[in-house]
Amino acid sequence: METNEIISRLAVALAIGLLVGLERGWRTRDEREHQRAAGLRTFALSGLLGGVAGLLALEFGGVLLGFLFAGFAATFALFQWLEARLDDNVSATTAVAGMLVFLLGALAVAGELVPAVAAAVAMTLLLALREHLHRWVAMLTWPEIRAVLTLAAMSFLLLPVIPDRTVDPWGTVNPHEIWLLAILIAGISFAGYVAVRAFGERSGIMAMAAAGGLVSSTATTLALAQMEKGQPGSARLLSAGILVSSNVMLVRVGLVALGLNPALLPRLALPLGAAALVLLAAALLLVWRTRRRAGPALTIDNPLAVGTALSLAAVMAAVMLAAELARRWLGDVGVLIVAAVSGVVDVDAVTISMARLSAGGAGLDAATAALAILVAVGVNTASKAVLAGWVGGRVVGGIVGGVGLLAAAAAGLAVLWPLAAAG
Repeated sequence: METNEIISRLAVALAIGLLVGLERGWRTRDEREHQRAAGLRTFALSGLLGGVAGLLALEFGGVLLGFLFAGFAATFALFQWLEARLDDNVSATTAVAGMLVFLLGALAVAGELVPAVAAAVAMTLLLALREHLHRWVAMLTWPEIRAVLTLAAMSFLLLPVIPDRTVDPWGTVNPHEIWLLAILIAGISFAGYVAVRAFGERSGIMAMAAAGGLVSSTATTLALAQMEKGQPGSARLLSAGILVSSNVMLVRVGLVALGLNPALLPRLALPLGAAALVLLAAALLLVWRTRRRAGPALTIDNPLAVGTALSLAAVMAAVMLAAELARRWLGDVGVLIVAAVSGVVDVDAVTISMARLSAGGAGLDAATAALAILVAVGVNTASKAVLAGWVGGRVVGGIVGGVGLLAAAAAGLAVLWPLAAAG
């Protein structure tokens, strides 16, 4: 390692200690001198010491680093114990922070810089947000904690071991993708619960719908529709959220197509834009009417409806299988049928494939590619209207399907028709 690199890495190790020491020193700024075990200077020196230890480990082996860390940890813990006895305040946070600063200083010199700096910033944020984190934990209820643990188990324990391959003879149903859809529905439902508690029912539902539309407007539709069960007074607000998520989906499709093939923009901008404007106007009208007419408050008792999410994911799997069987029975007569069948569940795959095929010289012209994308969007819009009515009931289905999505589809067709007739 060159001398300049050694100096720069040691400087990073020192900076890590200074960053953490600044937060620790500020927190204990009111204590008298010589009454605290570690402050700004101690943490800065700890980071530098870790950097020097990492440099020595490169020269003499990792065993030396282990001995140096053990000695540092014992000394640091001893002084923390003496401070705890003096203040009658038992906390291991500063001791753990000191050890981590030493190790990150060693990593900055002997290993990767970016992970070391990222870990130091994350640690400083956790230390600085102590009061906020404690207050947040105190506000949690057991159902909320159970919901977080369940969602974490579904995402990080079960998802990696579920087979990521199709299991049916037609190559359609993938258990990994179905479970991921269940996680999306459950996660969006939980996000809605948190948003309603944090921002109130109107702002919370709108924030959830907009964020969910970036991930999956279909999953967001299912999550919002199932919230309506037992809460008839919330139909307009939840329907507005479904329309907002669909609006975000339209914008997302346009941006993806534009990024992959700018030649599609003239053919997609007007139909997608007209439909998006209608959806936005309908959503704003519904929100305005919920403000004008006071009704029952939206109450979400279950933060994470896992059973509902799994049943809805199973339904979507059945829809995917039925769509594939319909395509095989009708025959592969072109990209438009494929786009229509695929659009029942998802529009992103159609958008990406059509944009790439029309831009890569694969023989697919821009007009056909744009029409295929619009067909997928139209079928997806119609399927969400059906799903909203099936899951959320007749009122939600009527508002979403009649007032919002079908009106948006009509606006898009009204713009698309003269474009198609013109060539």
